[in-house]
Amino acid sequence: MPVHPDAGRPAAPEHRAHVPRLVADYYTHAPDAADPRQRVAFGTSGHRGRASEGAFNDAHVAAIVEAVVEHRREAGVGGPLFLGADTHALSEPAFRTALEVLAGHGVEVVVERDLEPLPTPVVSHAILRHAAVRGQRADGIVITPSHNPPQDGGIKYNPPHGGPAGADVTGAIERRANALLEAGGGATRRSDWRAAISADTTHRRDVVGPYVDDLRSALDLEAVRAAGVRMGVDPMGGASLATWDRVADTYALDLVVVDRTIDASFAFMPLDHDGKVRMDCSSPYAMANLLRLRDRFDVAFGNDPDADRHGIVVPGSGLLDPNAYLAVAIDYLLGHRDGWSPDLAVGKTLVSSALIDRVVARAGRRLEEVPVGFKWFVEGLHDGRIAFGGEESAGASFLRRDGRTWTTDKDGILLALLAAEMTAVTGDDPGKRHAALTAELGATAYRRVDAPATPEQKRALASLSPAAVTDTELAGDRVTAVLTRAPGNDAPIGGLKVVTERGWFAARPSGTEDVYKIYAESFGGEAHLERLIAEARELVARAFGGV
Repeated sequence: MPVHPDAGRPAAPEHRAHVPRLVADYYTHAPDAADPRQRVAFGTSGHRGRASEGAFNDAHVAAIVEAVVEHRREAGVGGPLFLGADTHALSEPAFRTALEVLAGHGVEVVVERDLEPLPTPVVSHAILRHAAVRGQRADGIVITPSHNPPQDGGIKYNPPHGGPAGADVTGAIERRANALLEAGGGATRRSDWRAAISADTTHRRDVVGPYVDDLRSALDLEAVRAAGVRMGVDPMGGASLATWDRVADTYALDLVVVDRTIDASFAFMPLDHDGKVRMDCSSPYAMANLLRLRDRFDVAFGNDPDADRHGIVVPGSGLLDPNAYLAVAIDYLLGHRDGWSPDLAVGKTLVSSALIDRVVARAGRRLEEVPVGFKWFVEGLHDGRIAFGGEESAGASFLRRDGRTWTTDKDGILLALLAAEMTAVTGDDPGKRHAALTAELGATAYRRVDAPATPEQKRALASLSPAAVTDTELAGDRVTAVLTRAPGNDAPIGGLKVVTERGWFAARPSGTEDVYKIYAESFGGEAHLERLIAEARELVARAFGGV
C-alpha cells in the first residue's frame, strides 16, 4: 500500500475533524433502519460508525443500551454496570445517552468519580474485582471506536467475565437493537441527563485507583523503580492519561507523559500511513511524535484512546512490530513467572507470528491458536487455563504473578509496563531481546495486504473447506497444513490458512469492505514473503471456484 506524502505530519486545518458538527449530527441524524449501512452491526469490537452517515447516532446508542439492559436482566446480572468511555468527539454524547437509558431503567451504574474517561482494561478489572470482593456479577459498557479516526464513534459490551462479549451475546443485542430502530425509537425508557447523573442508582467512584494499586500483583514495579528505568508515555490524547499519572505517583516511577493534550479533534496527531488521523499505537506514522523522543528514554510506549492496545518504542529499534513484541513478552514471562503452573497454555490468534510458536515450543508449553478476535481468549484467561493471550494487532493480557486472573480484555497499560519490567530485570530493552530471540529461533518477514473481492467471493472464502485447496507446494515449500478451523479450539476461522515448512498465509474476508485480507509470514526473507503473497492470491482466486 502506498504511503501518503503527509504521513507522520500533522493534519492541515481543513482536514481536521469538525467537532461541533459531529456532535450535532449525532443528535439530529435519524438512522434509516432499512439501510444496512445504518443498522446496528457488532463486529469483533462492538458497533462502530459515523454520525454524519447515520451509522452512530443517539438512536443507535439508546437502542443498544436498551438491549443490554434486557440482556443483563435475562442473564441475572445483579451487580452494577461499569460505564467507561474514551476521548473521541462522539464518546461524550454517547456516554450521556447510555447513562440516560440505564438510569431510566433503574440500573445501578458506576462511573469514574469526576466523570473522567475510563479505559477498557480498567473497566474489565473493575468487573472482575467486584465479583471477587462483593461476590456479585457485574458487567460493563465502554464507549469507544478504539484507534479509529476522530469522526468515528463506537460502543462495546463486556459481560460478567470481564472481556469482550461473544457472538451469541452480541448477536442477540444486535437483533434487539435493530428491532427497536425499526419500531422508530431508540429506547422504551429514558431519563433526562440531569435526572440520570443525580439518580440514586448512579454512583461516582474511584475506579482507576484500585486498578493502579492492583498492578503490583501482575508486574514487578519495585524492580522498575529500583533500576531507575526512564520511561516516556504518549496517551495519544486518550483515556489513559489520568491512569498513567496515578501509576507514576503510586509507584514513584521515572515516568514522563510526553503529551498531555486532550482534544476531541485529535488535531495534534500525526497522520497515519494513508493520510488519515488514526490513533494507532502500532503505526510508526501515528507514533511519530514519540519516536522523535525515543533517545530520551530507556523504553517508551503509547496507547490508543481506550488503552486496550500498546506500542513499544526503544532507542535502537524504534517502534517494535506488534508481533515482535508479543514474542518477546511471552518469552520473558515464561522465564520470569515462578507462580505460573507449567500446565498453563499460551494463546495467540492464527494470524500472529509463527515465532511465537517456536518460543512456546522451546519453553515446553502448549499453544492455543484461535481465530482472529480477543474474545477467543476470554474464557482461558478467566478460568486460568491460559497464561497469556495476544493478537497481532497489538492487544494482549496475561495472568497475575501468582497465576490468578488479571483482566480478560486487552490491556495496553499492562503490556507497556511489562516492557519496563523486562528492561529493569534483564538489563536489555525489548528490542535487544527480540534481536537475541531471532538470532536463536529465526527472523521472520511479516505483512498484511488487502485484495479486491466481490460479496459473493467473500462468502465463498468464508465457507471454504480444506478440500478446496489441492496445492501441495506454496512458494517452493511443501504444504504441511490447510486450515479452515482454528487448531486451538476448532472454531471456524472465517477463511483459510495454509502452512508450509518456512511460512504461512491466511486469507479472510473483510466484514465492512469489498476486499479480503491476506496475512503472510516467512522465515525465508522478504523475497520469499513476496512470492508467498503472490501465490497466495492465485490460490485464493482458484479457491473462489469461478464465483
